[in-house]
Amino acid sequence: MPVYEFSCRDCGKRAEILVRSFEDKNPACPFCKGVSLVRVMSSFAYHRSEGDRLAGLDTSARSSEDYYRDDRNVGLWAKKRMKEMGMDPGKEFDGVIEEARKKAADDLKD
Repeated sequence: MPVYEFSCRDCGKRAEILVRSFEDKNPACPFCKGVSLVRVMSSFAYHRSEGDRLAGLDTSARSSEDYYRDDRNVGLWAKKRMKEMGMDPGKEFDGVIEEARKKAADDLKD
């Protein structure tokens, strides 16, 4: 039973819908209950390691507001700047960053 992503022509929202069989051709929008859904190509993600994110981080440019919505990015700017200045952040710094990431993740849940 595949899960497909649909876009509703009535309300404009996207939804993932479990399609139980080929006969279920007109699923209803879970938001507005409309039936004018169009199947869209689902997005995908790939894992980037912290090293990859550090390498791609431009410390001279200001990050977007969305940047820190991903708690994995908390502390990356400081870590990269320290490395650019020839300093070794060390394992203790990693512990501080991990605590900050956990707090950021908890704050987003609330």
